[in-house]
Amino acid sequence: MAVKLKSSREIELMRQAGNVVHQVLSRLGKMVAPGVTTGDLDAEAERLTRELGADGLFKGVPGRGGPFPGTVCVSINEQVVHGIPSKRVISNGDIVSVDYGCRLGGYCGDAAKTFIAGEVDQDTDRLVSVTQRALQIAIESATVGGRWSQVAREMQKYVESEGFSVVREFVGHGIGREMHEDPKVPNFVSRDLLNRDILLEEGLVIAIEPMVAMGRPEVLVEKDGWTVVTKDSKPSAHFEHTVAVTADGVRILTDGS
Repeated sequence: MAVKLKSSREIELMRQAGNVVHQVLSRLGKMVAPGVTTGDLDAEAERLTRELGADGLFKGVPGRGGPFPGTVCVSINEQVVHGIPSKRVISNGDIVSVDYGCRLGGYCGDAAKTFIAGEVDQDTDRLVSVTQRALQIAIESATVGGRWSQVAREMQKYVESEGFSVVREFVGHGIGREMHEDPKVPNFVSRDLLNRDILLEEGLVIAIEPMVAMGRPEVLVEKDGWTVVTKDSKPSAHFEHTVAVTADGVRILTDGS
């Protein structure tokens, strides 16, 4: 792995990019409601990104289904990640995961949130809460000098104790001048992680993004070449923050602070 540690100056620039991410996700969260389309969310994200002087990271990214067409990924219910914005109308009881990233001043920020549209059943509500808590556990557990496997173990242990599954095909990542940098940051413990563990050293900036499924963790990609869904068609949730490891602890760069 070629991990690029960031200086305090670079972390500050990434915080500024992260503030744009926070503003866009906050705006979209207020829009999520029955009757709104996923395309409406995308159009507002693109408009606000331009207004704030940033460049979106997702549109045009190459993939099996061709260049990604949206400024945001919008994934509903059994869709885990990479949902393509469209004319699909959000319905009461949907959970809507919105993933967004931008570049500002040469540096990137990336985050995701799952929003609830209207009223959901108790199990779905708990799925969203558990996924959000898994991200918070990671942030609280990460300490300078520690190992990522220790953090991933706490995340996985918590999620599974609640009766849910950690999606394994998609993980977090390093981030900096590029959206995806080394290292890969899994939300579970594997032999590969234990063999190539990540040292949490000062200057490490990573995007932590647990994806949690109500049922089995297996996923598949739909015919559009982008949208990832749970194989058993049960709901999933997704939360993400870009964070920096500093001498004073872990700092969240995408929470608007």
